[in-house]
Amino acid sequence: MLSINPEDIAIEKLHGYLLSAVAPRPIALASTIDTNENPNLSPFSFFNVFSANPPILIFSPARRVRNNTIKHTLKNAKETREVVINIVNYDIVQQMSLSSTEYPKNVNEFEKAGFTMVASEKVKPFRVGESPIQFECKVKDIIELGTGGGAGNLIICEVIKLHIKKEFLNDDGNINQQKLDLVARAGGSLYSRAKEGFFEIPKPLKTLGIGIDSIPFEIRNSSVLTGNDLGMLGNVEVIPPIEDVDKFAKEHPQIIGYNSVKKHTFAKAFLEKNDVASAWKVLLMKKT
Repeated sequence: MLSINPEDIAIEKLHGYLLSAVAPRPIALASTIDTNENPNLSPFSFFNVFSANPPILIFSPARRVRNNTIKHTLKNAKETREVVINIVNYDIVQQMSLSSTEYPKNVNEFEKAGFTMVASEKVKPFRVGESPIQFECKVKDIIELGTGGGAGNLIICEVIKLHIKKEFLNDDGNINQQKLDLVARAGGSLYSRAKEGFFEIPKPLKTLGIGIDSIPFEIRNSSVLTGNDLGMLGNVEVIPPIEDVDKFAKEHPQIIGYNSVKKHTFAKAFLEKNDVASAWKVLLMKKT
């Protein structure tokens, strides 16, 4: 394993490690204005939601590594205390990337990237008309994390109005993640598309899982089952009773003669289909 003290490597190298390791990251397409009300638009992937009451989003325009200068977004946020955070999906990812170009001050990135400027209702910065979800925000605080190149500046934003395009909502009013088709940032020039990678894991908070430590040793020490597999097995509330296992065995008599490796492989196939109950029954079946 490569072990590194951050102070022992160049900031550029450390920056690359951090961005590649902490990924994928959601993207805030931040709209601001300067004191003369000139619009500015720039994307930031140091971004997330941190509170629902009050509704708080935080993004961080870092000081440039190469020359330790700050971005227009940070300067504008300090001076006007308003920002619109526009969410980025696959339909606008190329335009979003173009808006990240470091154009000179007073150049309108909305126009350069071909985005529509939509007037906000409670703040002065414009919304991106093509964005599926837009958050009008007041800047509550800005926390400077350092003064050197690469230092972040946490812009703490309170959402005072949000706009969601209706085509991205289900009939129950909730957001349809598949339709939303979000994109996220990784290291270098890499992005990921959430729609292509969704999978579901039952939340342990809803039930009290037995835990991996309660799984029989022979199963827990399997050469076939992975940590993820064991995590699925440990997330059940109870191990299937013997009568259910016996019934399953009668329906699948071919498994009875399997050795441990073959039986665990068969169980793993059920886990890959999210059929945890059947996987447990396979694992608990006796050889005879």
